[in-house]
Amino acid sequence: MKAEDMNQLQLVEREEIDDEEELFEAIDKLISQGINSGDVKKLQDAGIYTCNGLMMHTKKHLTGIKGLSEAKVDKICEAAEKIVNFGYMTGSDALIRRKAVIRITTGSQALDELLGGGVETSCITEAFGEFRSGKTQLAHTLCVSTQLPTNMNGGNGKVAYIDTEGTFRPDRIVPIAERFGMDPGAVLDNIIYARAYTYEHQYNLLLGLAAKMSEEPFRLLVVDSVIALFRVDFTGRGELAERQQKLAQMLSRLTKIAEEFNVAVYMTNQVIADPGGGVFISDPKKPAGGHVLAHAATIRLMFRKGKGEQRVCKVFDAPNLPEAEAVFQITPGGIADAKD
Repeated sequence: MKAEDMNQLQLVEREEIDDEEELFEAIDKLISQGINSGDVKKLQDAGIYTCNGLMMHTKKHLTGIKGLSEAKVDKICEAAEKIVNFGYMTGSDALIRRKAVIRITTGSQALDELLGGGVETSCITEAFGEFRSGKTQLAHTLCVSTQLPTNMNGGNGKVAYIDTEGTFRPDRIVPIAERFGMDPGAVLDNIIYARAYTYEHQYNLLLGLAAKMSEEPFRLLVVDSVIALFRVDFTGRGELAERQQKLAQMLSRLTKIAEEFNVAVYMTNQVIADPGGGVFISDPKKPAGGHVLAHAATIRLMFRKGKGEQRVCKVFDAPNLPEAEAVFQITPGGIADAKD
């Protein structure tokens, strides 16, 4: 991209930020409602940066923050309710709010059509499948396409990438950026990356994201893969209940980030052999994570290998998409339409 194009992109970004003021209310606004600035700082230290985010926490969790008594928490919640409407709204208002949802191109027209226009913000999209089925390749492509202007089917925002398996390759981003006519250096600068080594580290990285997302326009959060560290850190049936509880907390955090900041959450998942799958099922594999993960993901996509570099994506579960399939291809420039 030429320098003037980059300036234009930044201008569009600034305009968009102005438009999105109503999406979330900064936690600082509590001060105007009579809340002590020291207490607001305590909330920020706990990873709560917006009034919307505050309303997503239970009072039990808030009283667990050091220095916040029950009386203070009640006062804070009352003040936040004056700023943010968390009650009922009409279906018409809900429809207007849905207009803020952005669909980010995957790089493949066939895949975009399958997803109703692309990967949606404000919800979790999960991709599961065997190794080499294209899950991480789509993650890398989205890292670039998210930064395209919205009139080019992009998200006009930055990207956060949490890597649990060591699969992120910055050098892979370069040819994808060039394919979309963007400056690879600028694209890489707009991606913040973290390598997680334990499930606790993974959760703490999510808590730290709120501060960054409240200050800058992020549009995509990638978690690749969401389950890997849970499968390592919890072993055997004896730890399964605790694992699922911790996994549920992590997924709840992802849901809140998606809705609080209008961000697309794209997470990859592994598959496990399903011995109960039976003889009649040609490929008895199912996604890891059980019902906890199944209920958290808004859109579930199943990836499998096709001929050569071709891959097949099937809508496994989605509230507004029909069960259908699309064929795409992995190219040096990322995900693209399959060639016959």
